[in-house]
Amino acid sequence: MSWFESLVLGLVQGLTEFLPISSSAHLRLTAAFADWPDPGAAFTAITQIGTEAAVLIYFRRDTARIVSAWFRSLTDRRARARRDHDATMGWLVIVGSLPIGVLGLLLKDAIAGPFRDLRLIATTLVVMGVVLGVADRLAARDATGGRHRAVRTRKGLAELDVKDGLVFGFCQAMALVPGVSRAGATISGGLLIGYTREAAARYSFLLAVPAVLASGLFELKDAGDGHTAWGPTLLATLVAFVVGYTVIAWFMRFISSRSFMPFVIYRILLGLLLFALVGVGVLAPHAGELSG
Repeated sequence: MSWFESLVLGLVQGLTEFLPISSSAHLRLTAAFADWPDPGAAFTAITQIGTEAAVLIYFRRDTARIVSAWFRSLTDRRARARRDHDATMGWLVIVGSLPIGVLGLLLKDAIAGPFRDLRLIATTLVVMGVVLGVADRLAARDATGGRHRAVRTRKGLAELDVKDGLVFGFCQAMALVPGVSRAGATISGGLLIGYTREAAARYSFLLAVPAVLASGLFELKDAGDGHTAWGPTLLATLVAFVVGYTVIAWFMRFISSRSFMPFVIYRILLGLLLFALVGVGVLAPHAGELSG
C-alpha cells in the first residue's frame, strides 16, 4: 500500500465511520474503483482504532463518568452506587458488546472473505437504507404526532435497560457485514424500539468503543506477519482520527434538527449504482480482493 492510498483510505474511514453509510463498504469500494488492492479487514480494524480514539476524546466526560461509576459499583457495596445510572451504562455497554464479540470470532473467515463480495455490499447498502428510512419516518411521526394521534414521547438513555442494550448489541453485530454500517444498524434499532435520534446515536458511539478497540487489537497480533505496511497504516489511522473527530461534532449537531433521509437516499443510490456496475461488468464482484 502506498502513502497516497493510505491517505485517501484514512480520509474515507474518518468521513464514513460515524455516518450511517458503512465505512467498511466505502473502504472496499474506494479500493475497487481506484483499482487498488482491497485494504482488507485487518486494515479496516486497525484504522478504526483512530476513529474510536476520536469517540473517547469527544465523549471524554461521558466515558470518564461511566468508567469511574462502573469501577465504583464493583467495590462499593452501597445500593446507591450500584443503581447509579452511569454504572448501569457501563454494564449495558459490556452487555451490548457481547453479540459482536462472539459473532466476530465465529465469522472471522467470512468477514475477511465472502462478506466482501461487492454484490453483497450493494444489497446491504440498499436494504439497510430502507430500514433506516422506515425507522427515521417513525421517529419523525412520533415527534410531531401523526394524523389523529398524539405526540409519542421517545426514550432517552436514562431509560435504557438490559433488553434494549441487547437489541442495540445485536444490531451492532450486523455491521460485521460490510455495507450494513455500525452507526446505521444501531441507530435504526434504537429508533425502532422508541429512542430519540440523539439517544440512539450517542449510545451507538459509546457501544462501538470496546468492540472496535478489541477488534483492532485482535488484528494487531497478526500484523507482524510481514504483510502489513506499518507506515501507511499508521498514517491512515492518524488521518481517520482527525477527520473522525470533526465528523462526530458535525453529526451530533446535524441530527438534533435534521432527519436521516439524505443518508437513506445516498445508500440506496450507491447500492443501485454498484449493482449496475457489477451487472454490466465494469466492476467484478471480487475486484481487488486479495490484499495482504
